[in-house]
Amino acid sequence: MRELRKRCPWDAAQTPESLRPYLVEEALELDHAIAHDPEAIRTELGDLLLHVAFQVVLAEEAGRFGAEDLTRAVEKKMWRRHPHLYPEKQDGAEVRLERDTWERTKLSERGADRPGVLDGLPPTLPELLMAYRLQERAAGVGFDWPDTHGPIEKVREELGELERESEAGGPKERLSEEVGDLLFAVINLSRKLGCDPRAALECANEKFTRRFRAIESLAAERGIDVGRSGLDVLDRLWNEVKEKESD
Repeated sequence: MRELRKRCPWDAAQTPESLRPYLVEEALELDHAIAHDPEAIRTELGDLLLHVAFQVVLAEEAGRFGAEDLTRAVEKKMWRRHPHLYPEKQDGAEVRLERDTWERTKLSERGADRPGVLDGLPPTLPELLMAYRLQERAAGVGFDWPDTHGPIEKVREELGELERESEAGGPKERLSEEVGDLLFAVINLSRKLGCDPRAALECANEKFTRRFRAIESLAAERGIDVGRSGLDVLDRLWNEVKEKESD
């Protein structure tokens, strides 16, 4: 990358800010590969690593830090966040092995300028992932249900509030707020069940896409115009597709 910065006009013109869209794209491509294409993980990791190297070289040129500074900082952070594994690195601090050690240690690292448990999450996180991480952060310091019973009841409670608001003809802003509360509760339930809500929703999207395309195929075979057939016809086709999948 240092060589490219010297010899390639495009690479030489880049800044940390100009590379942000490509960095996000590569991270998402790696995320997709992990979920769907294990053979592509190595390639996508390499692409992401290239962007990490690019950012390091830009930081070197600006005199902010270098690769050695980066790796040493990460190493020390891992020592601090695993006191049960590296007690000799803790400067005599009490070593405890507990479920929330990681989040509590992170909180102590933020200092007085950022004391909040929820501070430090990037505002550009997708909303679903943001909700999950906020809940995870809070759970890390003990603000969490002991089991899945509480989250299940919370989902029922939020659904009931949404139903009442809808039946009362509430304003759009209020309905939107209630929908948000319901989604937040469902994400929390997913977390307590040990399910990744992103993966669960991705699976649901794929299932819906597969089944709706099957509806279109059946409709085409039978000379049915999907756009004009109406809900009753489409619903019968949908149930037929579901039955075939079950078989």
